Amino acid sequence: MVVSKECISLAAEFAVASELCRRGIYTQLTFGNKKRTDLLVISGNKNLMRIEVKAKQGREWPNCKGIFGKDVFLVLVDYANCDETERPDFYVLTSEDWLKMVKKGIQKYNEKYPERRVEIDSENVPIFLDEVNKYGKPYRGIGIKPEMIQEHKETWFKISKKVKNS
Repeated sequence: MVVSKECISLAAEFAVASELCRRGIYTQLTFGNKKRTDLLVISGNKNLMRIEVKAKQGREWPNCKGIFGKDVFLVLVDYANCDETERPDFYVLTSEDWLKMVKKGIQKYNEKYPERRVEIDSENVPIFLDEVNKYGKPYRGIGIKPEMIQEHKETWFKISKKVKNS
């Protein structure tokens, strides 16, 4: 069953919050559709960590802009081929993981299209300078397939470790 984008995104945010709370990590959801943070994690000494959550039901997470900063995580939630009683797959990335994955993706892209230009901006967003959107602006973001991030599957310890050490 395909669920609306809004509902699947909200389900993913609650699922990630639930997983973190189950691990003893206090997590607060943020609401609204004009935000850059989906969840806030508060560590013992009141440090805040931000978590971006992206959900998918199809082959890939399209047009991901990514994350940057030291206390920021991206959790990708994969509902593809799950029925409503199944737990989705979770992939946890740090800013460093994100940047490494983007650079690897750009390298493969450049092998296929050596004449095309790609750069990464100051917020770790890949910009495809020779591909334009319907407004004539360069395409920003990257599609992510599960095979690109297998090493990050269920790596909740990244967040747990950061909470414990802060």
